[in-house]
Amino acid sequence: MKLSLYQGVIFTHGICAIVPKVSANMPAIRVFCESSDFYTEVRKLDQKVCVALDSVAKVPFDLDYWQKVAAEKYPDGLPKPHSDDPTQWLFNGHPKGSDQPLQVAVARLLGYHWPRQTGSSFPDCPALGPDGLEPYADADGIVCLPPLNRDPPAATRLRALLAAAFGVDWNAAMERDLLAASRSKKTTLEEWLLDDFFEQHCALFHHRPFIWHIWDGRRDGFHALVNYHKLAAPSGEGRRMLEKLIYTCLGDWIAQQRQDQQAGVEGADARVASAVHLQDELKKILAGEPPYDLFIRWKALHEQPIGWVPDINDGVRMHIRPFLMARPLGMRARNGCILRVTPKIKWDKDRGKEPTRPKEGYPWFWGWDEKNQDFAGGKEFNGIRWNDLHYTNDFKQAARERRDKP
Repeated sequence: MKLSLYQGVIFTHGICAIVPKVSANMPAIRVFCESSDFYTEVRKLDQKVCVALDSVAKVPFDLDYWQKVAAEKYPDGLPKPHSDDPTQWLFNGHPKGSDQPLQVAVARLLGYHWPRQTGSSFPDCPALGPDGLEPYADADGIVCLPPLNRDPPAATRLRALLAAAFGVDWNAAMERDLLAASRSKKTTLEEWLLDDFFEQHCALFHHRPFIWHIWDGRRDGFHALVNYHKLAAPSGEGRRMLEKLIYTCLGDWIAQQRQDQQAGVEGADARVASAVHLQDELKKILAGEPPYDLFIRWKALHEQPIGWVPDINDGVRMHIRPFLMARPLGMRARNGCILRVTPKIKWDKDRGKEPTRPKEGYPWFWGWDEKNQDFAGGKEFNGIRWNDLHYTNDFKQAARERRDKP
């Protein structure tokens, strides 16, 4: 059993909210629930995985005793809500003191902010102002691992941010300590960013990554970290960001490699071929034809995006699919994609059934056969929540034109 502060939100049946009638009794109730005594008393009454609410209500509670314990443990009152875990909304967004300082530092380098840094507040957790790391964030949300034109490599920029975050405590030994604390066997930030960052990022954020590591399949090739939240920004900003990645960042890299190619530098031919192939794959995502299309199950056919026009409210799971469909040069599907590590995401179908939807707007709920592209609907509605469908731009456009007819 785990204890957490309840803030009044909706919760599932596996959770029991204990709300004191007298607020002054809150410290006593909390220390009791934190103790092993509470667990022992609950289990005397109920051994089920999900303890019944009635069982919790029947647990004996000595108010006088636990008030004395609370006075000793919290002489200044209960501590304010706080979390050093970057997966929590309460987190302050600063690498120093974080459970995952390197992950936080990379996110800040890419311009990501946690909720309290963007104006959100929670009970006893006010919104936060600037912390001094803002100048180190990339304005475009794209940071290339190798040096590109006038931009230094990502590891150099990350060290500068970490030095600002840790101040006089920052040194080479701390870099090694942070790498070891992340359970990486790498000894430099360069190696960690190249090989371990994205895999650890996916695991930490439950395979819904918000910093994407895009590569061309070569260790010595093109690598870029991209802020997903900016890549999915509204009003065409996300599309323009993808265009910048394709034509500016990757285009400049290709130009550099072609210069090396002309100079006879070893490996340049292969790097050019891999980078050009990656550029072509990203152009396909920009265009959005199957299998590089976006499909959003809960949006009607005439609302489906044509090309890379994401709505950030649809989430990482929907938007990452085209990037997992794209492959580096010579790489087979089972070996990976243009993301450095393939997140564990499935699109087959979600639990539950959809309520009745019109066939013209939602044909996939009408007996999709799990293979046909541009599926227009079967004879009967079944409401199965399929996610891995593909529709051509022409089919989507035709739906829009039908919708617009008077």
